[in-house]
Formats: sequence, C-alpha cells, structure tokens
Amino acid sequence: MELLLTALIIAIILFGIGLYGALSQTNLVMIMMGVELMLGAAMINLVAFWRYLHPEAFSIKMFVLVAMTVMALEGAVGFAIATQRFRSSGSVEMEEAADLNG
Repeated sequence: MELLLTALIIAIILFGIGLYGALSQTNLVMIMMGVELMLGAAMINLVAFWRYLHPEAFSIKMFVLVAMTVMALEGAVGFAIATQRFRSSGSVEMEEAADLNG
C-alpha cells in the first residue's frame, strides 16, 4: 500500500508541475514540456493502480509502451512545428502566433 501511495504522490507532484508549466508559460516549447509532464504523471498513475489491483497481470506493460510511443510522437511533431515556427518568424511565443489563423 505504501508503494501505491508513494507512486501517487510522485504523480501528483509531476502533474502539478506540468499543469503550472502548461498554464503559466507563453513559450510553445515550455507548454509542450508541461503537457509531457502531465502525460507522464498519468502513466505513473495507470501503472501504479494496475500493479495494485492486478499484480499478476503483465498486459499493462504493452499499453504503457504504446502510450509512451504516442507521447514521443506528439513531442516530435510539436517540436517540429516549433522549429518551423522559429525559422519562419524568429519566435516560438504563443502570443505572436495570431498569424497562424487560416
């Protein structure tokens, strides 16, 4: 039980830091880092609860690997957009992204 509590406390801290980072920043890269922290915290919660409820099952490992792959792809696409935005305008600030409207 204390292992579950420890994992949940770590996940709460990571989620809080990620939420603060995503909501308080205007830089696209910092916002993406906050979102990645929140997704990582969700994965920690998922694994902790699965391990607590079904300690003999190993099927969650594949789901977590797929979810982490999707997280990595989301990060790669986001950083590619940020890089292209920086090359075209010299800034990745979200306040200056009004020119992206179609």
